[in-house]
Amino acid sequence: MEIRRATDADHDAVWEIFRNVIAAGDTYAFDPAMPREKAIGYWFADGAATYVASENGKILGTYILKPNQPDLGSHVANAGYMVSDEARGKGVGSALCRHSMEEATKQGYLAMQFNIVVSTNEAAVHLWQKHGFRIIGTTPKGYRHQKLGLVDTYIMFRELV
Repeated sequence: MEIRRATDADHDAVWEIFRNVIAAGDTYAFDPAMPREKAIGYWFADGAATYVASENGKILGTYILKPNQPDLGSHVANAGYMVSDEARGKGVGSALCRHSMEEATKQGYLAMQFNIVVSTNEAAVHLWQKHGFRIIGTTPKGYRHQKLGLVDTYIMFRELV
């Protein structure tokens, strides 16, 4: 598997992954009906570094890396990850997480923070904890889960250096 910076040529593949991930309404705060243009605008925004994982020419997953806050908070990175349905459970998310921490360190970030990890997304919580992130806060009923209603979200944090 190769992980590289995304290009404009990756927009269609990233959109397919993005659309499928948000459609369930169980992991990301995005509207499940978010249009393609808005999704691509967010995922490829100025100030965000976008990466894709591919194998044999097929995009398996993607992540973005950006400052968690502007200016005086810009030493802490923020990242978001999405993996295609067919690549789930094959270590793609873990590889993307490792790569993002390496890239964040190279870019001078001192830590990473995830602002909204849905508590019922046990696979993600476990994965981030496996990579050294810890829950530093809980937002009670911070997410409108499409099937479960209001559920808690976590703020997860990890120092890089």
